[in-house]
Amino acid sequence: MSFLVLLLVLWVEKFSAWRSKIQLDGPWLRLLAKVESHPDCQARPWLAMAVLVLAPLLVLALILILLEPLAYGWLALPVHLLVVIYSLGRGDLLAALGPFRDSWRRGDAEAAYLVARRDLAVEAAEEGALLQSVQGHLVWQAYQSFFAVIFWYALLGPLAALAYRLLALLTEHTQQAALREQAVQWRHALDWLPVRALAASFALVGNFVGVNRALLHELLSWDIAAAQLVINVARAASEIPAPVIGEDGVSSLDSLWQLLVRAAVLWYAVFAFWTLFI
Repeated sequence: MSFLVLLLVLWVEKFSAWRSKIQLDGPWLRLLAKVESHPDCQARPWLAMAVLVLAPLLVLALILILLEPLAYGWLALPVHLLVVIYSLGRGDLLAALGPFRDSWRRGDAEAAYLVARRDLAVEAAEEGALLQSVQGHLVWQAYQSFFAVIFWYALLGPLAALAYRLLALLTEHTQQAALREQAVQWRHALDWLPVRALAASFALVGNFVGVNRALLHELLSWDIAAAQLVINVARAASEIPAPVIGEDGVSSLDSLWQLLVRAAVLWYAVFAFWTLFI
């Protein structure tokens, strides 16, 4: 059933508008505001984590326990699908990149700075650094929006996928430093394995020698940030040239996107093989 859910996720992602209707964070954000204003949760970040992350997971687990024995488990399929779609990243990455790509292709650096800050929340001091920041934004958003969620769903099911997204939302939206620190630590732990799996897949679908050189010394490091690792490896796998403004700069974004697409195809092929033969 898991592989069927992953195929349906692709269909929903590419051919329907359901994703925006399913990814409604309003109720959870209101709960976050109430938790942050509660004195006990302010003094005990672990209690806030339990309410904001553990409680939804327990509710989901109870629903799945009730549905699994019915109709050979097929009644749980819509729940799996809804949870995975909700757990994907927010927004349309390619649409958000569109205005920057147009400005960069025209050679209009000033417009590129403005749209990068407005649409991507990316800023840099000069042109080369701006393009590199946007390249990193593309790779990281693709990873955390799709690859990490798919990895944890395929490995441990919908509870792990939902846990990853709730931790990501908590990291982005909480106003409490102690709570954010705990969320960042837990998310770093959840990123450790899938980011290395994606880096390894970059080696198979990209420049193997370049990836080996970039990944070898950091493969088992706990301290390196997941974003830094996956961005460095993606650049090495795509053999990204020095940043320049114009069509060549846009081509570097296309190269990174094609690398991500090839990695996604590889992952789906591996999941299909695993489902059919193991």
